[in-house]
Amino acid sequence: MIGSEAMQLNPVVLYDDARRFALEVRTEFRKVTWPSQKEAVGGTIGVVVIVAIITSVLSIVDLVLGQLIQLALP
Repeated sequence: MIGSEAMQLNPVVLYDDARRFALEVRTEFRKVTWPSQKEAVGGTIGVVVIVAIITSVLSIVDLVLGQLIQLALP
């Protein structure tokens, strides 16, 4: 049975696979370019501003639709 053979856990294979995975992660991690503190702060501020704008617009839309529903339903 091929299925049962595939399900067997060989510690040597598991160790080799885990070691290879860790080495590949380490290699890829070294390729990452991290933003400077100035870029990170600027990006964070940009996200907060955009979220605030979207929140304001959706709040206004919700308020207007709520008022329209109140007018339509006695």
